[in-house]
Amino acid sequence: MPVPLTYPGVYIEEIPSGVRTIVGVATSITAFIGRTQRGPLNEPTTINSFGDFERTFGGLWVDAPLGYAVRDFFLNGGSQALIVRLFRPTGDADGKATMSAGGLNLEASSPGEWGNKLKVDVNYTGITDEVAARYGLTTADMFNLTVQYDPANKGPIERIRNLSVVEGLRRVDRVLEQESQYVRVRSLDDGTPDLPNAIPTETDPDGGDGSNIGQGGANSQALDQATYEGSKDNKTGVYALDKADLFNLLCIPPDARGLDTPAPVYQTAMTYCAERRAMLIVDPPVAWSAIKETAAATARDGLGDLGLSGVEARNAALYFPPVLEADPLREGQIDTFMPCGIVAGVMARTDTQRGVWKAPAGLDASLNGIQGLAVNLNDAENGMLNPLGINCLRSFPINGRVVWGARTLRGADQLADEYKYVPVRRLALYIEESLYRGTQWVVFEPNDEPLWAQIRLNVGAFMHNLFRQGAFQGTTPREAYFVKCDKESTTQNDINLGIVNIVVGFAPLKPAEFIVIKLQQMAGQIEV
Repeated sequence: MPVPLTYPGVYIEEIPSGVRTIVGVATSITAFIGRTQRGPLNEPTTINSFGDFERTFGGLWVDAPLGYAVRDFFLNGGSQALIVRLFRPTGDADGKATMSAGGLNLEASSPGEWGNKLKVDVNYTGITDEVAARYGLTTADMFNLTVQYDPANKGPIERIRNLSVVEGLRRVDRVLEQESQYVRVRSLDDGTPDLPNAIPTETDPDGGDGSNIGQGGANSQALDQATYEGSKDNKTGVYALDKADLFNLLCIPPDARGLDTPAPVYQTAMTYCAERRAMLIVDPPVAWSAIKETAAATARDGLGDLGLSGVEARNAALYFPPVLEADPLREGQIDTFMPCGIVAGVMARTDTQRGVWKAPAGLDASLNGIQGLAVNLNDAENGMLNPLGINCLRSFPINGRVVWGARTLRGADQLADEYKYVPVRRLALYIEESLYRGTQWVVFEPNDEPLWAQIRLNVGAFMHNLFRQGAFQGTTPREAYFVKCDKESTTQNDINLGIVNIVVGFAPLKPAEFIVIKLQQMAGQIEV
């Protein structure tokens, strides 16, 4: 507001420039949904490396392919992922291992047989009057807890000091909730913590009755359609991603080797991805590659059975065939795995090197960490599948295995969809999400020309930056994009209704799928 003018002299007033920079969102945060050995349930957990996945979710697991897909993602260029662990209990048991340490009843932090490898011990080492006074307690109120995972193989150890069962800063149930990756205090039927009335007794770390070792932990049953789809109200299954701020790609690997992700699950996930402005990476059914000689024809005939059609199919892409990889948990034996994690990593790598507008396909889109493809397609078979919107993985003599297709599931030639290509759709989603987040400041601003000018300025600057990076067709900004927000796009009736209309257009770059070289002989010089 203006400075009050009270005395003769010079006054300084700062005037807002109207610049509100729009920052582009991330483009390759990949969500993975499925079974893991351990970890939080129905909670999207951010990881930045496969090491993070091993620490939180237990790493590779023979029984479930999700860990292999996550490993492939990071191996092929991925940088950030969200893991949603699903769990289907057996009967009424929650699957958590339980144990007792000197009278303190504990349980594993998450369900699974992994909890049977936990060992807990109580001791009083290093507890002094000075330490106790710091927390308003006495030494008779305090103890330490040692938790070791897989002691037989000298697994990692947690040492959590200065705990108490007395109300205060170091009450054991609260501290374990914040500091322990492995254990929690058991709860009573009413949900309150099962705390002993007296301080736990010291345990013998080298012996004892075995009650301090985890018992009763159980793995999840095979996941069914209901577990995958979950509940939108309870934010479980696919809808657990409602708790995540942003994800761009979604992978749902099969629940076990040799199985398929149910088609209805993909249908639900595809609709959800359309709502969240994300892309679904679809794995092919196992039966498509069962007979190598007829795999392409089987894929062609089976595409309709997936039921992935309609406008939402713009947000899905299918890659065929599966890949062959060496399994470190089976002494390097070659096994078949689905390609969703690899493709997501290739997309992330392409985004980093070239931009989201570049098709994640071609000779640069190499498939790292694999030993081969379940089916080696030739040009004719590729030509059978590509016009249907099935992206092929190919193997070439010198260039190796690469992604050789960039179409969405609306990419069939017969559909003639404007979002036929993956890079065009992903660029549109990137612009939509960036503008959605970057124009929140507009809400409740006075709806008139000064606001419209600011909108044109800021949105135009964002689009021009993309133009300079080569994201659009055209040699001039006028040919590449436009931003319209004025009295023509927003009428007086819109203003009365509290609406401001912003129209943004762009000319997308489309991949050069077919390279045609025309060759002819030159006639010799004919003298006239």
